[in-house]
Amino acid sequence: MKLRKGDMVLIISGKDRGRKGKILKTFPTRRDGYPSRILVEGINLRKKHQKPKRTGEKGQIVTFSAPVNVPNVKLVCPKCGKATRVGYKIMSKVKGQKSKVRVCKKCGQEI
Repeated sequence: MKLRKGDMVLIISGKDRGRKGKILKTFPTRRDGYPSRILVEGINLRKKHQKPKRTGEKGQIVTFSAPVNVPNVKLVCPKCGKATRVGYKIMSKVKGQKSKVRVCKKCGQEI
């Protein structure tokens, strides 16, 4: 998955289209083909009705963020500030060791 916890993303489809948020948690693809999802702060809000746990307490309505499918978001580049696709660049460190670095497709800077 090209997105990581802490990245800023732009929602490109759905009811929250055009809003930005920070990734709180990622849920990678499972073996049964279930798509990758991410939890974005303040996006895709749902309401859940909770029963009272003990006698004397009141029930309440809890609002929480639900996960969003990864294809419905774009990464916001921290350098240029634009919503972009993510590419990879292979960097060689020392004697035969290589590492992959994420790169912004618009400005070419490392993310």
